[in-house]
Amino acid sequence: MKSEKGMKENIPILEVRNLKIKKGGITILHIPSLLINKGETLSIIGPNGAGKTTLLQTLSYLSKQFQGEILFKGEKIDSNISILDFRRRLSFVFEEPLLFDTTVFNNVASGLKIRGFKRDEIKKKVMDELDRFGIKHLYNRSSKSLSAGEARRASLARALVTEPEILFMDEPFSSLDPPSRDSIIEDLKNILNQRKTTLIFATHDRSEAIHFSDRIAVMNEGRIIQIGKTDDVINHPLDEFVASFIGIETILSGKVIQRYSGTFIVSIDGQEIEAVGEANVGEKVTLFIRPENVTLSTSMTKGKTSARNVFRGKVLKILPLGLFKKVQLDCRFPLIAYITNHSLEELSIQEGKEVEASFKATAVSVIRRSKNE
Repeated sequence: MKSEKGMKENIPILEVRNLKIKKGGITILHIPSLLINKGETLSIIGPNGAGKTTLLQTLSYLSKQFQGEILFKGEKIDSNISILDFRRRLSFVFEEPLLFDTTVFNNVASGLKIRGFKRDEIKKKVMDELDRFGIKHLYNRSSKSLSAGEARRASLARALVTEPEILFMDEPFSSLDPPSRDSIIEDLKNILNQRKTTLIFATHDRSEAIHFSDRIAVMNEGRIIQIGKTDDVINHPLDEFVASFIGIETILSGKVIQRYSGTFIVSIDGQEIEAVGEANVGEKVTLFIRPENVTLSTSMTKGKTSARNVFRGKVLKILPLGLFKKVQLDCRFPLIAYITNHSLEELSIQEGKEVEASFKATAVSVIRRSKNE
């Protein structure tokens, strides 16, 4: 038998049961079930109006107008555990830092003062937290004089100095430039890992979610469309909405024309694409190909590569994306590839030029369609 301690460790830190919010008779949020484990980072992504902020505010009891149950460590909130006690176990970081018009020190100390910590203890905790976020030297600076990155670091220090068990964040990095964002995310990840703090955050930036999360929940119209480990959601989207939102730009519909043991061939506008999986001849399917899984070259390599799919294509457009380029191709079907700036120059790839595009059968995600679709 498992010990009582072992059983408690397996209890989710947060659990949702049949959560519903209605406004004007219309259901704007419906989450039948959601389990969040201690110490994990769960990102909630989706377009504007998907319900991400509403879900965060409900889970943190900033909003109490809902049907259903929320449990903290197996205890029903507002029944077995009070809302106030639950709120003392969490912190919330909003899209804007929302700092008080006082010094950085006083901002970070505010939560400790409310909780009745002694002056010496407050000083030590605040200075240690500021040091972790690299802004100890700003302790006496007015919050109004801080840069966007400094203000975000101060707001995170204020949220974490109380050592919450759950940290909620709503679009926390949207106003930051990429270098500041990446630096803050790295510092935050290290702090959360050290403390085993559970993080639930909403973002519309899939790159943040991909690089920052243990699991991803994709939301639309108040519902979670897909939830799972980051790699599973990224590589195996359940539908076209999820695929397009997590960055899969090549979405193709076709029909299975041949079937082998563990693989099958799909006809796309006369071109044949091999994919791994099971499907029946004549079945309609949708294929998803991530741009980073497509390799470009300027010489035919079929027979010299492990890639099962090799196509000649014309470069239609090259778009800059920071450290790499997005290449739009016409291979008698549309195909998107990512290529580094160095490789682009080395291969002399230009708009209008013909290149070879290849990708493995294992890189193709598949959704089987019903006969009526």
